[in-house]
Amino acid sequence: MPNLYPTFNLPKIAIKNIEPTKHLYKSAPMFDYDSGDFVRDGAGRLVMADGKEAYMEWCLKQCVTERGTRLAYSDKIGVEITAAIKDNESDAKAVQSAIEKTITEALMIHPATEYVRKFKFTWDGGSHLYVTFVVKGYDWDEETLTVAY
Repeated sequence: MPNLYPTFNLPKIAIKNIEPTKHLYKSAPMFDYDSGDFVRDGAGRLVMADGKEAYMEWCLKQCVTERGTRLAYSDKIGVEITAAIKDNESDAKAVQSAIEKTITEALMIHPATEYVRKFKFTWDGGSHLYVTFVVKGYDWDEETLTVAY
């Protein structure tokens, strides 16, 4: 009787030594957060930011965008500052901890982010909160960012 489930040996595949992928940072149009518009040169053309500047702008954009408030963005984009403050109104340390967590989560979704740490909080008369932290992307030194809420 013939074998219903024949077997055979697979040939061995030679795997090349693959170098680790280098994180490439792409350029992007430069954005001015004070004016709320893209930066343009004298001829009205968009000014392009190099890869590192574009990544830092992305980090700032993540930190100032409230998660779930923009239909164009997925639920992975942005931070949950309103919820952090609302849920922990009576405890400043709990608010700071929740903000630290949401900023870290928001920035760590980018594959180029190595770490986010060293958070410092400055309360300005109860109406403004300034959050300063260090973010490190692959291939360069730490950068300090400050975001106002």
